Amino acid sequence: MNQKNSLGLDICFKDEDNPFKLFEEWFDLAKEKEPNDPNALALATSDKEGNPNVRMVLLKGFSEKGFVFYTNLNSPKSKALFANPKASMCFHWKSLLRQIRIFGSIENVSDKEANDYYNSRKYGSRIGAWASKQSTTLKNRDELLSSIEKYKKKYPDTNEVPRPEHWSGWRLIPNEIEFWLDGENRIHERLKYKFKQNKWDKFLLSP
Repeated sequence: MNQKNSLGLDICFKDEDNPFKLFEEWFDLAKEKEPNDPNALALATSDKEGNPNVRMVLLKGFSEKGFVFYTNLNSPKSKALFANPKASMCFHWKSLLRQIRIFGSIENVSDKEANDYYNSRKYGSRIGAWASKQSTTLKNRDELLSSIEKYKKKYPDTNEVPRPEHWSGWRLIPNEIEFWLDGENRIHERLKYKFKQNKWDKFLLSP
């Protein structure tokens, strides 16, 4: 018989009042078990007209301040976030039969955070941040490859590639976090944390 926590959920939900600690436990296990990109997440945004959009991005950091990813600030996702600074994230780990959804507001990371992460990237990735005008139309693939070569010539020193002003990070500051575990006969287990009055409350949800 599976062990249960005090709410009658699988013991993997623990009896944790802090959702960030539970996220860290689940994420650490995903890094062990998930064969590819355990930090991949679906990021959902909507523009000022309310048009939705979703795409996969990679989580590059998290703390109780929020969940961080990096991108081109001229990209469609960034334009949507500037216009409507709210978003949601969804992690789904097939190997664990688990999912986490996160909802909240968005802010830019500091220049220091962006610089520190940018400088940790491989040379080719830093060049790519300069060369790619993300999501704009290309005449052909050679146009992009030529741009890459252009910036390699401009920044030949692999240790001296400055961060472009148009490349930085976003932080999602959560007000809701939901943990989901697959259940037999689709009787899934769901635990939701909601931040209000400066504390996290948690609730069981029907599947």
